[in-house]
Amino acid sequence: MNDRPLPVVEMIPIELVTVVNPRVRNRKVFKTVTENIGEIGLKRPITVTQRQHHDGIRYELVCGQGRLEAYRALGQREIPALVVDADTEDCMVMSLIENLARRQHRAIDLLHDIQGLKQRGYSEAEVAEKTGLTIEYVRGVTRLLETGEHRLLRAVEAGQIPVSVAAQIAGADDEGVQQALQQAYESKELRGRRFLLAKRLVEQRRRRGRGLESRARVRSTAGMSSAALVRAYREDVDKKRLLIRKAEAARDRLVFVTEALRTLLSDENFITLLRAEGLDTLPRKLAERMHAGGASDAPRLA
Repeated sequence: MNDRPLPVVEMIPIELVTVVNPRVRNRKVFKTVTENIGEIGLKRPITVTQRQHHDGIRYELVCGQGRLEAYRALGQREIPALVVDADTEDCMVMSLIENLARRQHRAIDLLHDIQGLKQRGYSEAEVAEKTGLTIEYVRGVTRLLETGEHRLLRAVEAGQIPVSVAAQIAGADDEGVQQALQQAYESKELRGRRFLLAKRLVEQRRRRGRGLESRARVRSTAGMSSAALVRAYREDVDKKRLLIRKAEAARDRLVFVTEALRTLLSDENFITLLRAEGLDTLPRKLAERMHAGGASDAPRLA
């Protein structure tokens, strides 16, 4: 263990903080983070390390790019920061650890956590305060959970429909559901693609039920209408389109990895280092792909 001094929290000027390894952020998520910080404040300070520059002391960001950018968007000049003593390598490791520790919960898990707080006696206002959500959202989610509307809940978390519209659908009959969709369209809560997704969701909920569990169903082909056949065909087409998108994403990642390795392996010093460390092998398929692309300096195969 290093005998480094314990980090302290300081108020530092935002203009002196440099983001060494910036990441592109989701605009919708960033907007939510900014609104939450503006309403309830910063729950956790950013982490920085101090550096001496020719124009004075500056800070390099270790963790908390989203919080830093939110503070900038809110017009703040200073931000609470945990100042640590670390070199560049340690900073990269700390940033990586925080990203790995940022566990991605499933939407349904978050919703059940809200239900758990309610069951432990917290009021809807207290749940909203603890989670940083609006009380309308918590109230709508609670109602959907109590009625087992997991299909609607997933759509709410995916941003396909507003929680208020989902709550109206949950408590309405078929005619009331159509009225809720019409009102959402007229009030511009659902327009364009989101409106079409909402209509499809309502139809799936009517045919498959409120929950998300998969159940084997025996259908009679003789009793299947033309409309049902068209719906089945469209669902199958949507599944195949999703598979195509996944395949294209995998192909793009493979091309990126191949080109990155090809660039690295054009450096003779890097190849010498790999051989010295006993890392001069590649998966056969990847090596063949690189050779096919003209990478003559690829490491030998095992």
